[in-house]
Amino acid sequence: MEKARIAVLVSGGGTNLQALIDAQATGIIRSGKIALVISNNAGAYALERAARAGIHSEVVLKKELGSQAAFEDRIKALLKHYEIDYIVLAGFMSILSEDFTKDYPERILNVHPSLIPSFCGKGYYGLRVHEEALAYGVKVTGATVHFVNEIPDGGRILLQKAVEIQEGDTPEVLQRRVMEQAEWKILPAAVEMVCARKGN
Repeated sequence: MEKARIAVLVSGGGTNLQALIDAQATGIIRSGKIALVISNNAGAYALERAARAGIHSEVVLKKELGSQAAFEDRIKALLKHYEIDYIVLAGFMSILSEDFTKDYPERILNVHPSLIPSFCGKGYYGLRVHEEALAYGVKVTGATVHFVNEIPDGGRILLQKAVEIQEGDTPEVLQRRVMEQAEWKILPAAVEMVCARKGN
């Protein structure tokens, strides 16, 4: 069976990309293959991770292209060129417009560092999610992998995993625990799930 081709969109350090690369190497992801990494930041460490794993990467900069539409058109052209089946947003700090998402229904996956519908939607990303969870006083947080549609964090949920909040947690400590215990486990599992379905 031919493996589904995956593009991972990144902006920063690429820890979730690394989790996917590792999952591919250990056979957790076996129905798909990371064929392309796209970054909207030329200095992203994720590009280094892609190079080390022998994965093609491309940099697409909105400020060079001048508009959101031109930025998204360039990404679409790359996805077509590399014959991509599924797109994974792994710390991609750019909201994709409805014009983009409607072309890939249930083909774009995102990992969000909370249990949706808590602490999600516009403006909820990075440390802010964990700051809000701690400020609210919830005892359990976690991560969610969902399909991406035109509503930020609004697409169908694929997998969730809970993580307990501990006494004395800082946003940074909590962020790390959510990554290790939830994000890095459910993102590869969800990617395998959708890629395996493509072949059926």
